Order: sequence, then structure tokens, then C-alpha cells
Amino acid sequence: MAVQYQDYYQVLGVKREATAQEIKAAYRKLARQWHPDLHTGKKKEEAEEKFKQINEAYEVLSDEEKRSKYDRLGKNWRNGDNFTPPPDWGEGSFYYTSGDPGDLGGFSEFFETLFGTGRRGAAGADRSGFGTRPMRGQDIESEIEISLEEAYHGGTRSISLSSGRTCSECGGRGIIDRSFCSRCGGTGSIPERKNLDVKIPAGVSEGSIIRLKNQGGEGYAGGSRGDLHLKVRLAPHPIFSVKGHDLESQITIRPEQAVLGDKVSAATIDGSVNVNIPPGSHSGQKMRLKGKGMPKKGGGRGDHYLLINIDIPRDLSEEEKKLYASLMDLRRK
Repeated sequence: MAVQYQDYYQVLGVKREATAQEIKAAYRKLARQWHPDLHTGKKKEEAEEKFKQINEAYEVLSDEEKRSKYDRLGKNWRNGDNFTPPPDWGEGSFYYTSGDPGDLGGFSEFFETLFGTGRRGAAGADRSGFGTRPMRGQDIESEIEISLEEAYHGGTRSISLSSGRTCSECGGRGIIDRSFCSRCGGTGSIPERKNLDVKIPAGVSEGSIIRLKNQGGEGYAGGSRGDLHLKVRLAPHPIFSVKGHDLESQITIRPEQAVLGDKVSAATIDGSVNVNIPPGSHSGQKMRLKGKGMPKKGGGRGDHYLLINIDIPRDLSEEEKKLYASLMDLRRK
């Protein structure tokens, strides 16, 4: 089988100076995206070919020695290493340059980094030929947008997210008989979507983190799952704006109420309340409603500020117009 040259950096979508961690992250993302089980029809055939290319690229770029040769020699890197595929070279197989098939050289380090496996013959070895040690899954960060009322009162929100379950074929190890698991593509998990009910604590604020234990990345070789960290985002509210733990909203009054003062109804997060407009109020003036804002961690609440807006009526009667005219005459004297 002829080995065709590929630009492995282009296949993984990384720069030539990419770090090992960046290469690993790019591989995991692409392996899940192009897993053949997620596609059907002609798209499945395309995914299978892409999947092979991704695995081949990562097999080289994740190995420091092979990557160095690839960087120096380009498409001739295999010949530079006197590379000759064995007769049984086939799909899903890997060729090791070590003379001892039990000594995997640098390639074992590749599996250790990706799957947390040890050397062949170690305690706990399974049919993959490697010893295994449990590894905790990665923590996952995401966002959840909630309403201001949910943040104030608390509650439960149902969300749907992409996750993964342990591959039943390789047991989450990613390898079988020294080859990538064809079922999961070496990732150790199978993509899936799941629904979760998220408990929202009362008083949660913008930027707060809600932690869901064991709802993160799948563990390896029997390791526990990571956690899911949801960063809270408050959806814009039609009436209130949030300033830390304080709330702010507008209250509209008529000119005569601003001049003479009045008692009017104002909306708060708790419901409507009656407030006293002081005589001589003007547009832009703020009124403070103490303790009517959002809950604070450890107790207490912020304040609610009412921003006064004076509205000029558009449907004045003739009598009202005469009164305003009289007022104007008085102000001119």
C-alpha cells in the first residue's frame, strides 16, 4: 500500500509551531466531529476517509521524534527514516520502528499522554496490550442564560448539551490490540446528547459559576467524570437593568406631579409598590428604594433606583392648554 503524503498540520488545522497541547485539543475536536458513526450515506464515506487522515496526522505530530523528521524532510520524511511498510500494513494498523514488538518506544508515550496507559506487561494489562490507570475526565466550561426573575427567586432550568459516554468497544482506553479503537477513533468516548435539570440558586448573579459534579468530560480507564461549570449570564430585562446587586428602572410622571409631588405606583422585582414623588422633582433624578434590589451573598439585598422621567401629555384638553398658558404668563412676570 502506497503511503501518500499529507500536510498533517493542515489536516489538524494547527500552525506549524503549535504546542503538543494544541495538537491534542485539535485532534480530539476533529475526531469527534468526523466520527463515522455520526454520519450517514455519502457523508459517512467522507467522514471515514477524513477520520483516517486525522488519526494519521495525530500519530505523527504527537510523537516528538516523528514530528521532527516530518518538519525537516516534509513528504520524504518516511524515506528519511528508511520507512518500509510491512506486508500486512492495513487500515487501522500502526508500524513501530523498534525491533522489539513489546517495546513501543516513543509511541507508547503517545498513548500514555492521550489515554493514561502504561507499558506492556504492567499490572492490569488488558487486551489492548497496555497497563491502565484510571484518569479523571476533564472539567467542561459552558454558559447558561437565565432571566432576572430566575436569578432572584431561584428555580430549575432544563438544558441540553453534547457529552460523551465510555466507548463499550475499548472500555474508554481508546486502543485495541495496539491500534486506535475503530469505534471511538481513539478518543475513548462516543458522542451523545443528554438533558440535565440545573438547579439555580436564589440570588445568583452575572458571572457566577454553577458547578454540576460528575457532568463533565468522560473519564478514562474507569476514571470518574469531570465537572460541568456553567457561567451565569443574565438575559436583558424589559424593565430593570442590573448594576451589581442594585436594580434600576424608569418611572414616568406628569409635569404637575413633578411640581407638586404625588404618590404613584412603581414596579420592583418583588411586585408593585407605592412611592412618594417629592415636590420639585426633575428628569434624571434618582429615587432610592432601600433593600429592593438583588440578594447578596451572605445575606441582605441591594437597592432599587427609580430614574424619574417627566412625560409631556400629547392629548391636552382646551382647558388644560389654557392653564399651561396661564402658568407661562405667570412665569414671564
